[in-house]
Amino acid sequence: HLATSLPLPSERDHLRPRIDLVVFMIDIKSKYSLKNVETSLAHVDASFFLGKVCFLVTGVGRVNACSIETNAICKLGEAYCSPVLFCELELEGIRVVTAQRLLRMLQICAGHIPGVSALSFVSLMRNSDDD
Repeated sequence: HLATSLPLPSERDHLRPRIDLVVFMIDIKSKYSLKNVETSLAHVDASFFLGKVCFLVTGVGRVNACSIETNAICKLGEAYCSPVLFCELELEGIRVVTAQRLLRMLQICAGHIPGVSALSFVSLMRNSDDD
C-alpha cells in the first residue's frame, strides 16, 4: 500500500491490513521530498522505529542533480535508528536488487524468518563505526 504522506486517513482504518514495515522514499533531487518525510515521521508510532522503518533514497545516480545532501539523510537514519538504502530506480539491475532487499526486510519485519526479529536485523545493519 502506498501513501504520499502521513497520517493515513482514519475512515478506512477497518479495511487497512497490519503494517509490518514503513518505507519512507526520498527523492534526492527534491527538497520537498525530504520535508514531506520529516513531517510524516511525527505520525509514526515510536514502536515502529525498533526495526520496522527504513528510508529509501532514490535518484542517487545523478549526483549533479542532487538537491539534498546525503549526509542529511544519513543523519535522519541515525536519529531514528533506521537503515538508509540508496538506489537508482532507473537502472533495472539496481531496481531488482533493491526490491529484493525490501522484500527480505518485510519478511523479517512480518516475522516470517525464524530466529530473526526486526530489532535484531536492524542491529546487524548498524555500522561498526557507531559502536
